[in-house]
Amino acid sequence: MRSAALRWGGPAPIAADSSSRRPSSAPSAGIAWPEAGALSHARVSPDAYTPKHLAEKILTSKRALEGERKRVTVLFADLRGSLELMADRDPEEAGKVLDPVLTRMMEAVHFYEGTVNQVMGDGIMALFGAPLAHEDHAVRACYAALRMQESVKGYAEGFRRLHGLEPQIRVGLNSGEVVVRAIGSDLKMDYSAVGQTTHLAARMEQMAEPGSIFATADTIGLVKGYIEAVSLGRRSVRGLQTEVDVYAVTGTGAARWPMEVAAARGLTSFVGREDELAQLASAMQSAAGGRGQVVGVVGEPGVGKSRLFHEFTRAERMPGWRIVKTGAFAYGKSTAYRPVIDLLRAYFNIYDRAEQQEVREKVVGQVLTLDKELAVAVPALLSLFDVPVEDPQWQSLNPRQRREQTMTAVRHLLLRESQVQPLCVVFEDLHWIDSETQAFLDNLIQDLPAARVLLLVNYRQEYRHGWANKSYYTQLGVLPLPPENAEELLRLMVGDDSQLAPSSCC
Repeated sequence: MRSAALRWGGPAPIAADSSSRRPSSAPSAGIAWPEAGALSHARVSPDAYTPKHLAEKILTSKRALEGERKRVTVLFADLRGSLELMADRDPEEAGKVLDPVLTRMMEAVHFYEGTVNQVMGDGIMALFGAPLAHEDHAVRACYAALRMQESVKGYAEGFRRLHGLEPQIRVGLNSGEVVVRAIGSDLKMDYSAVGQTTHLAARMEQMAEPGSIFATADTIGLVKGYIEAVSLGRRSVRGLQTEVDVYAVTGTGAARWPMEVAAARGLTSFVGREDELAQLASAMQSAAGGRGQVVGVVGEPGVGKSRLFHEFTRAERMPGWRIVKTGAFAYGKSTAYRPVIDLLRAYFNIYDRAEQQEVREKVVGQVLTLDKELAVAVPALLSLFDVPVEDPQWQSLNPRQRREQTMTAVRHLLLRESQVQPLCVVFEDLHWIDSETQAFLDNLIQDLPAARVLLLVNYRQEYRHGWANKSYYTQLGVLPLPPENAEELLRLMVGDDSQLAPSSCC
């Protein structure tokens, strides 16, 4: 396969319109970053604009990254029709138009821990999966594409009112391989893109309609369950002799966590873990009797923490219980209360793209049905969903007071629900939790001893908490399956054919 050497951090080509660019399998890589509102004209090294926490991760792990072959997803995004937007405007004014769009593109990339490795005047190129390796690189890239489309759409509404024109971006995605060559102390990176990795992503961008996201089958195959996409059929791609399957990414899917996707695709048989299941069942019985319990499952990545919770929280194991699930994400630590919001989405059955009126109706309806005295909590709950709150008392509160009332409202909601039926709250991956959600969790745990609540949490060894001395806290260490269980799992997966038996030959 042909590879294309790319340099992250070199001079950035400037293009007035995306149609003037002709990306190939070896585009010159570069970065531009703003100085006094001139994003499309500044030229500085990547360390000047890369968020500090990402820069630290890259520099800390660069020895392990260099020379490695990485599976990545490439994202191209540009402002469609920038010639029309720039017509009759001087460079400074043009920069004021372009910079907010480019900034929103970059913010979306950095939010999901991607790296912007090229700015091209009216667009960007970004990588997910290198230099920082992520197994879910394709999911992150799709989420970033959706986030930037939504962000630019919000900006465009105000721009249209002022200037009579509506900026729209188009995004292209493709997944493939790169080889990381070297990473400098200023974050400049040399790498080779294998085959058509970047070429197809650039072509997807060029084919996309304004306001849309196009992706190849290589990307869509990695995001099933997480992302909604529509097949556009096979299309000719300039530079390739064969047609390519093209998809339009239309939104997020129903799944949020890997276990949901794995369950939908079909799980392997569940073997072993009898002791762990017994301890969870004991905690469930105590919680059902009004003595709330916290169970922390600790283990290394991939050892089966989420699978254990998935199996235990099946409806047949917990009849009569209300079960709600949430969790933290590696890219969510900068977003306060993200897991709390996801918890409420599960509780109220609200999807990400629900209209504000639908959100309001579900929250108000369910809260008042549960307990009319909880009406005072409605403004705080709506605020978490970014639904406008007109209540004068709520509007008079300062940010600290709103924060306190919001977390109190969520706790009271959960505790009141547990009086109607036992409540199981599953909270995954606490090692990625943000500080605000941690404070909420600490306060909730203080309220559990007299509540019918079973709080199931899991985390890696590095996570620290202050619950170890609680009489109602139990910690379970999950280790890899012992040999007898591993052999049983293999037999269930591949069968007992004699040809699979170990060879006795020396």
